[in-house]
Amino acid sequence: MKRRRQIANQKVQSGAALLIAIFALLLISVVAIALVVTSGTDAALGGNYRTSTGAYFAGVAGLEEARGRLLWKNPNYINLTNSFPTLMSPNGLPTWGLTQVLYIVNPAAGETVDPTSANPANYPDTEYGTEFSWGLGGANVQTIASVSPVAGLPGPGYKWVRITAATEKSLNIDVNGDGTFDPATVLYYNPAHVNVSNATLPLPSLVSSAETPQPPNTFPPQPFSGAQALEITGLSVLPNGGRRMLQYVVTPVVISPDVTDTSFPAALTILGPGSTYQFSGTPAYKIDGRDACSSTTPQASVEAIGYTDPAFYGNTFPQVLPDKSNYPGYPLVPSGPPPPTYQPTMPSISNTPSVLQQSWQNPASLDAVMQDITNSADVVLTGPATGANISSRAPMMSVSNPMTIVVNGDLNLTGLPNPGGFGLLLVTGKLTSDPLVTWNGLVLVIGQGNFVYNAGVTGSGGIQGAVVVAKTHDNSGNLLTGLQLGAASFTSNGTGTNLGIQFNSCLAKTAQGPLAYRVLSFREIPLTN
Repeated sequence: MKRRRQIANQKVQSGAALLIAIFALLLISVVAIALVVTSGTDAALGGNYRTSTGAYFAGVAGLEEARGRLLWKNPNYINLTNSFPTLMSPNGLPTWGLTQVLYIVNPAAGETVDPTSANPANYPDTEYGTEFSWGLGGANVQTIASVSPVAGLPGPGYKWVRITAATEKSLNIDVNGDGTFDPATVLYYNPAHVNVSNATLPLPSLVSSAETPQPPNTFPPQPFSGAQALEITGLSVLPNGGRRMLQYVVTPVVISPDVTDTSFPAALTILGPGSTYQFSGTPAYKIDGRDACSSTTPQASVEAIGYTDPAFYGNTFPQVLPDKSNYPGYPLVPSGPPPPTYQPTMPSISNTPSVLQQSWQNPASLDAVMQDITNSADVVLTGPATGANISSRAPMMSVSNPMTIVVNGDLNLTGLPNPGGFGLLLVTGKLTSDPLVTWNGLVLVIGQGNFVYNAGVTGSGGIQGAVVVAKTHDNSGNLLTGLQLGAASFTSNGTGTNLGIQFNSCLAKTAQGPLAYRVLSFREIPLTN
């Protein structure tokens, strides 16, 4: 009986191992299939990512080519041969009209790229009509070739880049808060924009050229100021099917403390309350506000010495009066109808402070301007530095090839024979100079705000252009808090003579820039086809 039960149990359990094996094989098969599917999905995702990122970076390369070629110092500057005089001014600033369009096209071998075409194979620009209601049929379209292919090798795979003026409608931004998107007024960028409804509220932003934003308490009203904002839009299409449309909004970086953006208020401008101008010995350091670049009669001029502290005049005028012939420039009192003529009987230092842009009137905003210069500089040196650091670059500089050199710290040029230089020199620490030193352009001593001239020798050097001195940091290098600049100083020691400071509007304008094109915004535009 027992034997028969054991045999019955064995019959019941027979085949269980087979079923377990089958289930195990099924489980392994499911896992294997899942792995295969996952692997294929990952491969597809990886391929899509590579396609997408490849198209993205090709598009960015196109935007960057256009942004770089807007700069007048670029060897591939779009207006190098003055082919587009209505798009760029002689000093390299954009003057884009509302309906003017410039395309940079980049076709691959054997293909046609025509953004104005209706043929999908020619990569038409379907976005322009969305941003500008008149469409490409109502635009003045001009085209140039990309410079990205090198030595016969293809460059990034973008097809075209479009440069246009910017409007409220094209950007879909109501910059003046009037509730409408103006399609017919170009936009400018003014980092010291003042809200026209509240003249005490600085509002760094895009502004419409229809506005006339004014600095607080400015009388008489000043002209509109600001640099034009441009749109750069690019389409990239890769052979694997990746497509992206990207857009920058850019504006030129131009250095100007003057509210009109056209000049400097004086040959030497000293900013901030409590600032001082001092000299010892005779003859005094010569500061000439008559424009060395002027060919008019009477000669165009600015003040010899400008300032922002009302107390500065009373402390400085008695110093310069005995040597008034060393401070010629814009007259203290105009004679006759405008333009007033030079008055040799008085030194050119007005009893009225200079009117400057808002961005040059407090430590934080002025420091931001200096950061723009540093970010755009050709050379950035860590102080303490000497004239040897500057003179080694002098052979590379000229009127047609100025450089922007920043010294973070002190710079001592004393004793070196005429190191020379063209462009913009920014010194954040103490600048020490002597009669042998030459610079052509702009000298900004902004940070510690301390300019010392040691006239121990006689030389033929000097500064042609303009000089600004301002204190934005304390003696420990910390940015000053509050809205007031610190007390800057300009000191002249000794009895040696040289040119001093000679105002030159041409050299100043060349050094002002554009130093670069700042990206104000970046976006991707969805493609509908």
